[in-house]
Amino acid sequence: MTVSRRKLIEPQITPYYHIINRCVRRAYLCGDDPYSGKNYQHRRGWIVNKIKQLSEVFCIDVCAYAVMNNHYHLVLKIDTQQQQALSPQEIISRWLQLFNGHPIAVDFVNNGDVGADKKQALSTLVAEWQSRLGSISWFMRCLNEEIARKANKEDDCTGAFWEGRFKSQALLDEQALLSCMMYVDLNPIRVGLTTSLHDSDFTSIQQRIAECHQTSIVKKSTLKSSSIKLPKIGLLPFVGAEHQAKQAGIQFDFADYLELIDWTGRSIRDDKKGFIPATQPKLLQQMGVNAEAWLDNSNDFMEHYTNVSGKWSRMCSFQQHFGGRWCKGKVASQRLHPH
Repeated sequence: MTVSRRKLIEPQITPYYHIINRCVRRAYLCGDDPYSGKNYQHRRGWIVNKIKQLSEVFCIDVCAYAVMNNHYHLVLKIDTQQQQALSPQEIISRWLQLFNGHPIAVDFVNNGDVGADKKQALSTLVAEWQSRLGSISWFMRCLNEEIARKANKEDDCTGAFWEGRFKSQALLDEQALLSCMMYVDLNPIRVGLTTSLHDSDFTSIQQRIAECHQTSIVKKSTLKSSSIKLPKIGLLPFVGAEHQAKQAGIQFDFADYLELIDWTGRSIRDDKKGFIPATQPKLLQQMGVNAEAWLDNSNDFMEHYTNVSGKWSRMCSFQQHFGGRWCKGKVASQRLHPH
């Protein structure tokens, strides 16, 4: 049985969510389609371009992304503070970037005001649009509908392009966020599309590494320039734990994240099952996470959890809050969250 969207996304409990969407047709979203022989690589660019546009309009930050052959992943953060701070003018301006203008809203933009008979209608519109600007469901609707229309036009067909509504997982704590981001960033390596992070095209980790090209975090000699040129999505930055009270962002240092994802990726690629490098990254030591549990969780994140990930007690509370009767992931959660 499907679960109501309002029971899967609740920004008052957690602003972080892992989103997955998959094609329904045999025709691939991107890459080489073994059935038709066609190449759909360019469609990855469609998705990255649209995500960039939507992240600039919605009050939703992108933490991580990976566009694969027949599906894509997003890790998103709902910025309720920004959403609530928007003025009516900002709300209308943002919404009109996505949809044809409502006559009353256009009148307000052109004249700076509306007649007394229209004020209530305008107020209702602004409240509705403000709510939507913080909605992952509306974000995904805008993304998926455009890609489906373009793909159907290109394939000269009609009908559903996506297998159904998107799937979402609530990420309840920093370890769940970190583990999920790493799962997303390592997707191309995990499925054998590439063996290196900087060659992982259409991923957030490739973009973050490229953006650090001129910094001391990543040496120039370790980077190769990708042949694919795409607009840069405004990713939620890593700000480090010491800046938690001053700056919004992911509460880890990117240098530590890069060390951990490189270590995890190398372990995933090793031929020996259960292989664990002797030297463990700084973040694992700081979080007190067992290396074997971390690798297992990062490699099989989707297998361990359904619609929520985090400490077992918080996962149960999340489900109970909405009347859920069961929760998957107890063993994985307790291994990853030993305290």
